[in-house]
Amino acid sequence: MAFEDAIIIGGGPCGMQAAISLQEIGKSPLIIEKGNIVNAIYHYPTHQTFFSTSEKLEIGDVAFITQNRKPVRLQALTYYREVAKRKELRVNTFERVLSAVKREDGLFKVTTEKGEYETPYVILATGYYDQPNMLGIPGEELDKVYHYFKEGHPYYNQDVVVIGGKNSSIDAAMELAMAGARVTVIYRGSVYSSSIKPWILPEFESLVRHGKIKMEFNAQVQEIKPESVIYVQEGKSFEIKNDFVFAMIGYHPDFNFLRECGIQYDEESGKPVIDVETMETNVENLYIAGVIAAGRNANEIFIENGRFHGGQIARSIAEKEQKQ
Repeated sequence: MAFEDAIIIGGGPCGMQAAISLQEIGKSPLIIEKGNIVNAIYHYPTHQTFFSTSEKLEIGDVAFITQNRKPVRLQALTYYREVAKRKELRVNTFERVLSAVKREDGLFKVTTEKGEYETPYVILATGYYDQPNMLGIPGEELDKVYHYFKEGHPYYNQDVVVIGGKNSSIDAAMELAMAGARVTVIYRGSVYSSSIKPWILPEFESLVRHGKIKMEFNAQVQEIKPESVIYVQEGKSFEIKNDFVFAMIGYHPDFNFLRECGIQYDEESGKPVIDVETMETNVENLYIAGVIAAGRNANEIFIENGRFHGGQIARSIAEKEQKQ
């Protein structure tokens, strides 16, 4: 069983920054990532533009310089690869962690699909992108239903329903419409979400006004059938022809994994129990970094503020070791 100074589960920007911060206090942490570096960003829509400006996505004091203020997906992938290279981060990619259990001797046993490790410190930086929220309706399991959107081209001349009314839904609907899909957006809210990127909303509203996108407020999908979708709006039921559905209704942390690690969390909000100054959970020497700290509220923590968790964690570990 290999011994590691510290193990970081998750190789996104916040996990990478945690590793860099630990390097700065003399540690040689190992990042274990089930996919590739910044795996969630890799799975973003092909033409994704970030909400944040490039400097707010920087980690490790490595400048992120782009021609436009807001970088696109490909620029971010290139940047984070370069950071991993410059900082000589130790990353085991394509290795899924199965468990992280604290033993009686105070060390953690981390088990993956490829082996076992022991370490005094574990940092969870797993995000939430792999756990989409579910609709809980008949037909959700059909092959035509997706919880992730990549690009619009395959859906040319198809009838597509997008469920949701926030950024991911609006972005998907616009790209689908531009690719020649017949798009209906079904949203339970009565007005546009205040979280929609302000530079996107006018263009989206224009598409709705010109009949390029059909927008249905105060509506909820009740059932998805192989060739149609049934939704209810203001007490009336409607059935529309449909080929594909994108249920863009958000994501949540892997609560099963949190429980198995012994981490307590609030059932309603999904927020783990942590010391906000150190990011340490109720399990001693088990820390959390990044959006997972926000529970179900994905609009509370982003890369731009989650990147600071690594510094908090490193300071906590350094202080502990100074007292030993």
